[in-house]
Amino acid sequence: MNYVAPSWLPGGNLQTIWPALYSRRVLGPRPQYRRERWTTPDQDFIDVDWLQAPASSTLLVMFHGLEGSSASYYAEAFADFARIRGFAFVVPHFRGCSGELNHGPRAYHSGDFEEIGWILARLRQQHQGAMLAVGISLGGNALLRWAEEMGAQAAQVLDAVASVSSPIDLAASGWAIGRGFNRLVYTRRFLATMKPKALQKLAQHPGLFKAEALRAARDLYAFDNVFTAPLHGYKSTEDYWSRASAKPHLHQIRLPALVVNARNDPFVPAWSLPRQRDVGNRVTLWQPAHGGHVGFPKGPIPGHVRSMPEAVGGWLAAHRNTP
Repeated sequence: MNYVAPSWLPGGNLQTIWPALYSRRVLGPRPQYRRERWTTPDQDFIDVDWLQAPASSTLLVMFHGLEGSSASYYAEAFADFARIRGFAFVVPHFRGCSGELNHGPRAYHSGDFEEIGWILARLRQQHQGAMLAVGISLGGNALLRWAEEMGAQAAQVLDAVASVSSPIDLAASGWAIGRGFNRLVYTRRFLATMKPKALQKLAQHPGLFKAEALRAARDLYAFDNVFTAPLHGYKSTEDYWSRASAKPHLHQIRLPALVVNARNDPFVPAWSLPRQRDVGNRVTLWQPAHGGHVGFPKGPIPGHVRSMPEAVGGWLAAHRNTP
């Protein structure tokens, strides 16, 4: 990815915050979605949003990031890319992220490859043409974990995968987001929505965890220790961050995979990123010097966020298995 940040927006924090709040998402009309509700194997539900567009032989699946949705700026940018390229486009929501709390005790997490696998298998049953998938931040790590777990079988489901700004070393990202400015701004923002949802989950399922411990959590480490780790089968935050991280297993991927991380991402330290010799030969690493976290703004003020979907979507499209 030959990305150069605009001179008016220097630094990883500005390249993260400004695009999310102010930059243009689309070149055409705002995306219109059609929602489907799917019953999960454990009798819960997820909501799946389809871009309203003509049928296409190529389907692009996007897995959103922490507390994201089909309305996130990057989702709308990818939807606009898909519209222009004539692709079908779908955003499956992780549990509790579609605007309605799910029924079961589980939520979602960075290593949720089983949920990813179930969703992709169902989409493959519905779609017979080329199928591509991109995951943003948390969704990208979970997507890579699925590809790693599936090995050679992944290519029977998808043609290619990509992750963007994903915390593939969760311990390194947890350390980064728990310090200084990141703790004051990003951690506080995430916990502002995650804590109330967790307490709603406790009201649904009394005794699930201790409310006092969750209310006392001031960073993602503490939150994960009380909520995310025990609810999803991990012993502790350390166990969760270790077992859920995609970085140690990238050599196991057996289909074309693109891993994009800006080296000035506030959440993903540059020192924690893999080198090409650390990954399998099916994995391509793009590590531009700038871009922030899922930012990559371009153009004059206020800028737009279409350069990353164009680059990543174009790479995925080039790896379609077309007849």
